[in-house]
Amino acid sequence: MKREAMRRREFIAGVTGSLVAWPLPTAAQESAVPVIGYFSTGSLASDETTFLTAFRQGMAQTGYVEGRNVAIKYGWGEFQYDQLPTIAASLVRHPVVAIAAIGGTPTALVAKAATSTIPIVIYSGIDLVHSGLIASFNRPSGNVTGIAALQADLIKKRVEVLHELAPHAALVALIVNPKNPYTEPEIRALQEGANSLGIRLHALHASTADEISKCFGALAEVRAGALLVSADLYLWSQRQQFVALAAHHAIPVVFPWREYVDAGGLMSYGPNLFDAHRLIGVYIGKILRGANPADLPVEQVTKVEFLINLKTSNKLGVAFPTALLVRADEVIE
Repeated sequence: MKREAMRRREFIAGVTGSLVAWPLPTAAQESAVPVIGYFSTGSLASDETTFLTAFRQGMAQTGYVEGRNVAIKYGWGEFQYDQLPTIAASLVRHPVVAIAAIGGTPTALVAKAATSTIPIVIYSGIDLVHSGLIASFNRPSGNVTGIAALQADLIKKRVEVLHELAPHAALVALIVNPKNPYTEPEIRALQEGANSLGIRLHALHASTADEISKCFGALAEVRAGALLVSADLYLWSQRQQFVALAAHHAIPVVFPWREYVDAGGLMSYGPNLFDAHRLIGVYIGKILRGANPADLPVEQVTKVEFLINLKTSNKLGVAFPTALLVRADEVIE
C-alpha cells in the first residue's frame, strides 16, 4: 500500500550544547558517574541526527541520560579508517566502562582487537561467529554483544531489485570506498548476486567528494545502465551529493539505507540504521545496570525496509513495475 514516508528524526528533550565538549567527571565523581566510550567511524556532523540521537534515545529507555547519570568520552574516526586503532586505544586507556562501536564492522573489529575485558556493543553485517567477534548469537561468551544484520543477503537483494527495475542493464556500476576494510567482501557478495542474474558488475572507487563526482562521470564510459552504492558510512554522509549526481546523470540507483531516499534518492533496500543504533544504546544501558555482555544475546535484524521515491522516478522517467511497488514498505509520492 502506498503511503507518505515521514523522516524519522527523534530528539531527546533537554539534551543541548556541544557534544564533544561534555566535561568528563573528576576522579572523585567517577565512582558515581560511569564514563562510556562512543567510538564512531564518522564525525559529529555525520552522526548527530541519526546515530547519536538514536543511541541517546536507547540509553534513555534504560534510564541513562548524558550529563545527568552518565558521561560519554567521544572518539571520532572522521572516516579515516587507519586512525581507528589509535582512537580505540585512547578510549581503553581513559578508561571507559563500556564501548559503543558506532558505524558498523570497522569499529566493531577494531574495538574487539583493542580490549578483551571492556564490554563492547556493536552493529555489524559480517558473520560475527566466523570473524571471532562472538562465540554464538545466544551466548556471545566474551566482551562483545549487540546487533547483527545479514549483510550478504541484503547485498544480493539490492542487485535483484535493481535488475527488476532495469532488466536491460547488462552492466551495473558499483561505487565503493576503498578505505573501508569491508569493501572487498562486499564486492564479492555483489558479484555473486550479479553473476546469478547474468549481469556484469564494474566497481568504481571513491573516498572523497571529488572522486564521487569522477565516478559518475565514468558511468557513460563503462556503459553502466544502473548503479549500486556500497554500504559505507562515508558515502552515506555524502548522500546529498549522490542524489544530485544521480539526477543529473539520469541513472537508476539502489541505495543501502533509507536516508538516501529521504534526501531524494530513487530507492533503498536495507535495515533501519536509527533502530539499530537505538538498540546499541539500550544494550549499553543494560550493561551499565550490571548485565554481562557474555550473557546478552546478539539481536539479529529481521526487519528490512524497501523504500521507493516516485517523485524521483518521475523526474528520471523510470517506471516502477507493479510487483516492486506492491513489495515496497514505503512509497514517497
